[in-house]
Amino acid sequence: MLIRIDPASALPLFEQLADQVRTAVLRGEVTSGERLPSARDLAESLDVNQHTVLHAYQQLRDEGLVELRRGRGAVVTAHAVEHYAPLLEAVAAVRREATRLGLPMSAVAALLTSTSTEETS
Repeated sequence: MLIRIDPASALPLFEQLADQVRTAVLRGEVTSGERLPSARDLAESLDVNQHTVLHAYQQLRDEGLVELRRGRGAVVTAHAVEHYAPLLEAVAAVRREATRLGLPMSAVAALLTSTSTEETS
């Protein structure tokens, strides 16, 4: 699993890290029972504060995606994989429909990240 952060991003570093782990779970790059890098090692490799990594791991723990085990670090839960399975299916359906309609994925991404408060029915 390759983790990258963008210090210039408006998104806080811990959220970028948590998003990277979520994406890796979604893509199947990390599986149930797999250990994530230690907070210390990851912080050193990314040149960030160890507490930033711990904050990301704690957020993932609160979501049920990882377990934090003393002496073993952060471990991906079976729940994480099961939790995202329906979402993966929905995203695949959206991708198929966008392709059928000839919409670029950038337009789909813009729709997903839109801050509009209007809901479509």
